[in-house]
Amino acid sequence: MAVSTLKEIVDRAFAEKYGVPAINIVNDLTMEAVLAGAVEARSPVIVQTSVKTVKSIGSDVLFAMWTAMTAGIDVPVALHLDHCPDRDVITECLERGWNSVLFDASTLPVEENQRQTIEVVKHARTFGAHVEGEIESITGVEDGVGSDTEAARQSLAVSLRFLEETGVDVFAPAIGNAHGVYKREPVLDFQRVSDLVAAHPVPIALHGGSGMTDAQFTDLIARGCAKVNISTALKITFMKSNLAFLTDAEARDKWDPPSLFAKVRADIVDLTRGLAEQFGSAGKA
Repeated sequence: MAVSTLKEIVDRAFAEKYGVPAINIVNDLTMEAVLAGAVEARSPVIVQTSVKTVKSIGSDVLFAMWTAMTAGIDVPVALHLDHCPDRDVITECLERGWNSVLFDASTLPVEENQRQTIEVVKHARTFGAHVEGEIESITGVEDGVGSDTEAARQSLAVSLRFLEETGVDVFAPAIGNAHGVYKREPVLDFQRVSDLVAAHPVPIALHGGSGMTDAQFTDLIARGCAKVNISTALKITFMKSNLAFLTDAEARDKWDPPSLFAKVRADIVDLTRGLAEQFGSAGKA
């Protein structure tokens, strides 16, 4: 229990066919609220930081927050660096204490991506950390990383060679998913997940989870998506909660920051608890 490794968390989820919320936080309030929501749900959770968040707050401060907020926590939690193409930032976070990273070299040719991912995996192992890999860009820009142009999908053979050669612990394929807000219900390649898992049993990371339907989540988790990324939904909840409170405060001319923080925290706790229930991880801690 308490601070765990990414592999410990997702391997169990993969075996038991439930999904673990992997939620991108943006500050101290959202980190604490996500952790509190996981405790309420008795669910494992993966707290994710984008490169933008690491650079804006600082890795030292972020990890100090993490250490303080997870002291004595009694559900499995892991700290993950999301979508990072910068190996210097990966090294910085591993040295601070992040216990997993997504090395995003998806803009590189597959052969170069594979070569560098092998190096990142080897480096991460010296810290006891784990690595998520991907060979295709997930459509959409998130915190300055990515592209709105859909990337070509690699063949099953290319994906399997990448998995076998790199030894990544989690794999993030493109299946029609996208970062950001979906303008319509996404058309997803469910079979691609099944084909990958059947040929090389590895936990799959489902990116672009914000806005998918319950039926899509249920189907993909049953096929092997053990890590379900949520970023946009948290940002929307955070911003709308602030906006609603401040609009009301302005109308009443009542200005009480602690009440604002309490309202936003409660909404993020509710979001996290709801995701755990939706993905089947509630009660698994």
